Amino acid sequence: MKFGAFPPAQAEGGIVVHSIRKDGLVLKKGTMIGSSEIAALNAAQIPSITIARLEPGDVSEDEAAGDIAKAVAGDGVRVEAAFTGRSNLFAEVGGVLAVDRLNIDVLNEVDPDITLATLEAFAPVVPGKMVATVKIIPFALGSAARDAAVDVARKAKPLVRVAPYTIKKVGIISTVLPGLADKVIEKTLRVTADRLAPAGAKIIAEKRVPHEAEALARALDEVLKAGAELVVVFGASAIADKRDVIPAAVEAIGGKVEHFGMPVDPGNLMLIGSASGHPVLGAPGCARSPKENGFDWVLARLLCGLPVTRHDIMGMGVGGLLMEIVTRPQPRTPDKATGRNIAAIVLAAGRSTRMGGPNKLLAEVGGRSMVRIAVESALASKATPVTVVTGHQREKVEAALAGLPVKFVHNPDFAEGLSTSVKAGIAAAPADADGVIVCLGDMPQVDSVLLDKLIAAFDPERSALVVIPTIEGKRGNPVVWSRRFFAELATLDGDVGARHLIASYPEAVVEVPVTGQAAFADVDTPDALAAVQAEYAR
Repeated sequence: MKFGAFPPAQAEGGIVVHSIRKDGLVLKKGTMIGSSEIAALNAAQIPSITIARLEPGDVSEDEAAGDIAKAVAGDGVRVEAAFTGRSNLFAEVGGVLAVDRLNIDVLNEVDPDITLATLEAFAPVVPGKMVATVKIIPFALGSAARDAAVDVARKAKPLVRVAPYTIKKVGIISTVLPGLADKVIEKTLRVTADRLAPAGAKIIAEKRVPHEAEALARALDEVLKAGAELVVVFGASAIADKRDVIPAAVEAIGGKVEHFGMPVDPGNLMLIGSASGHPVLGAPGCARSPKENGFDWVLARLLCGLPVTRHDIMGMGVGGLLMEIVTRPQPRTPDKATGRNIAAIVLAAGRSTRMGGPNKLLAEVGGRSMVRIAVESALASKATPVTVVTGHQREKVEAALAGLPVKFVHNPDFAEGLSTSVKAGIAAAPADADGVIVCLGDMPQVDSVLLDKLIAAFDPERSALVVIPTIEGKRGNPVVWSRRFFAELATLDGDVGARHLIASYPEAVVEVPVTGQAAFADVDTPDALAAVQAEYAR
């Protein structure tokens, strides 16, 4: 291929290398120069133009890209017509992407002008998802290089294919120990069903048995006989050894433990085995979370009927350090044995805009200011210490709380919304606090009994990291937040709370049913204030 700058009269048959725009002339990159283009260039008084010109033995970029892409594609892959030297490959079915990494490297070594890029090996894909692309770097390619690349692809075919989902029937067994709540198992089933949905797989059998090898073995046998093509076991306690309850149960029914452990974190304590010709997975604890973990990597392959060997698993270490799962227990220092050292933050910085003028926090309810009632309830609870975030009419709010053993933190940005007060309160939380309970200064009916009930439900060891009061499924305030979320709470913006965080971490949320309307009765209007005052008067 010839490449260089030529006068318009000598550029016929060449391909425009750089787009040109001048005096109404628009000549796009990749345009073939003909007589009309030459005339337009002369009219625009352009003395020279950089072109690429094919020589004998060259093929165009589109032809080369299309030929290589067709040779690369295997089952479940559709090749798009090449354009500007690129041909994209798309999944035709749902499944996982299977690639021949070694020979893709060989193909990319054929010539620096030829490139093939794919998604990660075994990436889950849906129909229409782009899985690979062939790009020819220059405007033309020597036919010898094109032929060499096609030859590599054909000899190794397929370099890229989609392994479709084939397993549709899944059995789930949960072992049970005292203290494992039914709601944990129910949440695990929902998360697992969501994981299986993209594959079109469903849970066809579900059992709960004591955390004992004999009981689990019977359940495994029953689930397999019920038609399960794959069985997942969620242990009440993590697998600690290849002789533990779950592997012992697999072997008790004539099954085989293929491998225990994997270099993916979260996901280390995963077991893979087989029984009656079907895969059996001993799920790590992180598989109860919807967040990506090592369990996902193995499950996706098995749902496509692909074998997962010990060698496969031990090759997952590079890239195996995944996102931290917030529900994972953290090491505790000796002086923090309970993990329930909760501080209270009372938000009292608002401008009371919906009250039409007066600061609602200073309004009297039963002989005390509303903010004082909220703060005294926090002081009477097990939360310690109590921090009050002030803003609007700071001096008056502090005067209303005179004599109370609280720490004041002023939020100078209170006019920008609730999030700024939350951030100010979180920044002031004691270094030894395991969490905080965020209280609102305009909820005088929230008492210390409710606060203590929420604090008691906070339990990091059981993944109870966000505690919310509810009535018939409706969520209220206040909310207990684990220190795990302090960094994210510090990024809140605008006049909103943290409900989007709650939605992002459903596995960490515990709902505490409560009675009465205290968790929902925030005083925002004159009518609401009158109602609360009347209630206190009664």
